[in-house]
Amino acid sequence: MRLEISREALEAIRAEADASPEVEVCGLLLGDGLRVEEVRACRNVADDPATAFEIDPQALIAAYKAARSGGRAIIGHYHSHPSGRAEPSVRDKASALGDGAVWIIVGRDSARAWQSNAAGQFDSVSL
Repeated sequence: MRLEISREALEAIRAEADASPEVEVCGLLLGDGLRVEEVRACRNVADDPATAFEIDPQALIAAYKAARSGGRAIIGHYHSHPSGRAEPSVRDKASALGDGAVWIIVGRDSARAWQSNAAGQFDSVSL
């Protein structure tokens, strides 16, 4: 499997992570299937954003409402691991819904894409 995402969109995610190295940044991936048409930065409202992420619920609600009105669908999200690797953490695995959502994770040195599967695990997706 391959995720379609523009170089500019991926660089925007990396730049956001580089600009905030002390916290996990996060945002939404909007598009269709495995094609990212827009990345939307969101506020991380986690209790400890240095070690976790939680996308602002208001941003999620707004994106879902827009999708219902003909806008782009939420196909997944992105977040960073400021001091970790670009792979799902124990916390990420525990929160995976097995819904086919795409996750882009930016680590210290790279960015990788993953897709949650029905077993609640992650499959690697090429960028």
